[in-house]
Amino acid sequence: MSIWMKTAGILGSLLIVTTSVSYFSVEGGWGSVFAILALIITLLKQVIAFIGFLTAAIKLFVVLVFVALLLGVGLMILRSRKGKVKTE
Repeated sequence: MSIWMKTAGILGSLLIVTTSVSYFSVEGGWGSVFAILALIITLLKQVIAFIGFLTAAIKLFVVLVFVALLLGVGLMILRSRKGKVKTE
């Protein structure tokens, strides 16, 4: 998704939330309920995005550890071959 579409979506959501909250604030007690509901929905979206980021970071870490392990094993094999050639 392109940047301008994300920006338009965020600005549109912000506009809807602010206008709906200001509209319901005239109504009385329901305005605060809708404001808290909007904040909870926004918080849950951010938590889901953060969990996605953490999952990607953990996957990248596991891949890097696996590559490092393979390189270490490869170096050990090369060193053992080099040691065998010197002793013979």
